[in-house]
Amino acid sequence: MRTAFGVETVRTAERELMARLPEGALMQRAAAGLAAACAELLGRVYGKRVVLLVGGGDNGGDALYAGARLARRGAGVTAVLLAPERAHEGGLKALRAAGGRVSAAAERDIAGADLVLDGIVGIGGKGGLRPAAAQLMGAVRESGALVVAVDLPSGVEADTGEVLGDAVRADATVTFGTYKPGLLIDPARERAGAVRLIDIGLGLPAVPELEALQYADVAALLPVPGASSDKYRRGVVGIAAGSARYPGAAVLAVAGALRSGAGAVRYVGPAADAVIARFPEALVHAGPPSRAGRVQAWVVGPGLGDDAHGREQLRDVLAADVPVLVDADGLRLADPEVVRARTAPTLLTPHAGEAAALLGVERSEVEAGRLAAVRRLAAEYRAAVLLKGATTLVAGPEGGPVRVNPTGTSWLATAGSGDVLAGLAGALLAAGLTAVDAGSVGAYLHGLAARLAAQGAPVGAQDVAAAIPAAWRDVRG
Repeated sequence: MRTAFGVETVRTAERELMARLPEGALMQRAAAGLAAACAELLGRVYGKRVVLLVGGGDNGGDALYAGARLARRGAGVTAVLLAPERAHEGGLKALRAAGGRVSAAAERDIAGADLVLDGIVGIGGKGGLRPAAAQLMGAVRESGALVVAVDLPSGVEADTGEVLGDAVRADATVTFGTYKPGLLIDPARERAGAVRLIDIGLGLPAVPELEALQYADVAALLPVPGASSDKYRRGVVGIAAGSARYPGAAVLAVAGALRSGAGAVRYVGPAADAVIARFPEALVHAGPPSRAGRVQAWVVGPGLGDDAHGREQLRDVLAADVPVLVDADGLRLADPEVVRARTAPTLLTPHAGEAAALLGVERSEVEAGRLAAVRRLAAEYRAAVLLKGATTLVAGPEGGPVRVNPTGTSWLATAGSGDVLAGLAGALLAAGLTAVDAGSVGAYLHGLAARLAAQGAPVGAQDVAAAIPAAWRDVRG
């Protein structure tokens, strides 16, 4: 599992490690890893031109020592000092001793660079780039040079992933000791490029602030039927979705559930004919949901509409003493106090606009601060929350690590894909996964299925649903 820790945790771990090491040893470890990563990106180091953008903190020291290593391998290395009076003395001395130099004409040197190393601001930086740094980054963009960020792209918020002004857009980021939340969460994540983690020996707490499931983690959580399993042991999921106006939402939610290991799917709603026509194995019922038969979990909301029938279905589902996933219209119509009062697990699956409405804020506030938004939603609604987006986040009502989904593709931004995800995650809830695990595994498989279906081309929601078994097989190897 990939984990991330906040700035204060990292600082504490660094201080504890430095107390046990010779002076400067920790920075040398970081610089060695940074230089090796830059050399790999350059391919051939000898004769290449490298420019270091050096701020006044330890980040600048890392860049200077890494630059010295590259200079000793034959690169032409030039340092641009943004705060000359605070430049790391040891790093600057090492660079000069290796044949590097300090720039007297920064923009000219940048124009001829093959690689630019961003050592402007470290993980403690707040706010966007200062004007002088922003101007230099404009020259970097025009140069076309590879940009490598030291630990974190300068100008992004390490703990939140927010971008509050101008910020570096890197081709790659070399981070030390652990991932930082801003490297995993948009909008900062997209500025980090490819991220490489360098182990420098930090001793970190057992519980991280963020975690991202990997293949092995997902495979371990996937419910696989045994020889004695029947449809009830595998999980029966109820789907209360669709309306006369939006019958397709019901079809897509049922598709997601059927493709995701559910032993059976019970559908309740006005789109029964459309569901049966597409999926004759679905069990349909006129309703209400409480009379539809045994289920281990409910999905409610996709395409539900806001008429009296839809509202009654929602109230009936929320009263059930089984896990419930609430999506789309269900999020808009649900009484917050009813959601908070539920004793069985609840999973809310809003996109940014729906999350903003639930919190009573502007959508832009949610998009700029996704980590804060998902944590606040989970706490205020006493439910697990899956916040959909370019980086989907899953938070639990009791706090703990927030899950960051690493899969997906921009082609997934298509009508109906959220309905498929609702059915998929609902089936996992019915199989016995916790709300956080169901949301995390569901988002992972959903994103992977979209990648497999798209293959770099447009994809529809039905294609995503059809590719879920392939994603499942891919994870299980």
